Amino acid sequence: MAPHMIDQDWLTEYAAVRQHTEALAAPLSPEDQTVQTMADVSPTKWHRAHVTWFFETFVLGDHIEGYRPYADGYWTLFNSYYEAKGPRHPRPERGFITRPGAGEVGDYRSDIDKRMLEFLSGLDETAIQALAPLMELGFHHEQQHQELLLMDIKHVMSRNPLRPAAYSSGQHHVHPIAGDTGEDWAIVDGGLVEIGAAGERFCFDNETPRHPVYVPAFRIDRDLVTNRQWLEFMADGGYARHEFWLSDGWARVKAEGWQAPLYWIEEDGQWWQHTLSGTRPLDLDEPVIHVSHYEADAYASWAGARLPTEFEWELAADQGALRNVDDACWQWTSSAYLPYPGFHAAAGAVGEYNGKFMSNQMVLRGGACITPAGHARTTYRNFYPPHSRWAFSGVRLAADV
Repeated sequence: MAPHMIDQDWLTEYAAVRQHTEALAAPLSPEDQTVQTMADVSPTKWHRAHVTWFFETFVLGDHIEGYRPYADGYWTLFNSYYEAKGPRHPRPERGFITRPGAGEVGDYRSDIDKRMLEFLSGLDETAIQALAPLMELGFHHEQQHQELLLMDIKHVMSRNPLRPAAYSSGQHHVHPIAGDTGEDWAIVDGGLVEIGAAGERFCFDNETPRHPVYVPAFRIDRDLVTNRQWLEFMADGGYARHEFWLSDGWARVKAEGWQAPLYWIEEDGQWWQHTLSGTRPLDLDEPVIHVSHYEADAYASWAGARLPTEFEWELAADQGALRNVDDACWQWTSSAYLPYPGFHAAAGAVGEYNGKFMSNQMVLRGGACITPAGHARTTYRNFYPPHSRWAFSGVRLAADV
């Protein structure tokens, strides 16, 4: 995190972030909010409770002497992966938590919000400066879970044979790429460049320290790969030809029977796509989404190209060479999620936020149509295992000059 003050009133920002989470949950029934359809998916009410747990434990619990938790057991149920904060309920079993219900989670949120507002209102200037980095981290942590909430409820609804809509038509929708959707390459000169966050605004610790990287000249597609282009890959046997695939990816294709991106459905010769607003015909000019790193890499091999490194992506984005940078889907890179030179995790439980996941993950850059406004930036390092498909992840091609 960059050590600087939050640039707007805390109480207003806190309320806005918290209210947006509730607005996302409002159209969902208590039953919708309880289901967990795979180990990577968390129930909506768990997300609502976990981000509340974050403020209760890291702010109230750590800064109010003699603080008493809201309810016995909540700190175990809603702890995600913070070993320093005590025991945790197993992630794959979050869907087993029928109690507390969605309404009781709402009561929990309301109580902690009241306590938080009382606590923040009583801080002096010195305390405000000391708490600023943690508070800002809390805001961005909740925004991350707002995106996860949408990813997860989309998966939940997709497993219902009625194919229900979670939200009204047009909400959280990936829009078609305007104009010619063919390849339009930019040439970037490269050289010795500075990569990473400079500290003038909030960033996660994995975006630091800013450091020099030598990037050879490269080409990069200004646009994202579209559904139309992906159908061409499929028609040419993309999911059946091992020569395009990494070994682990090919094993996944065979083991899980991948034949198309996640949420694509073929009926009577027509392709449909399940979205947050229901199932609709596939729009050929939309960016392809819900593909794994393995699929992205295979497509790039088929197309005679490759995926950009995260450093190429950041350089091209900073130079304005890319379209749909952060408003469509996260874009896979060829970079493994590793620490930048000189990276050190923060002391204490907060230091568990990013650093301990720097293994067996690949970096994605950009942002998505479900990313909260103002949350994305060109230095943001998202990361998932290479087989993950339920994230709003897509493809941008690169090539050597």
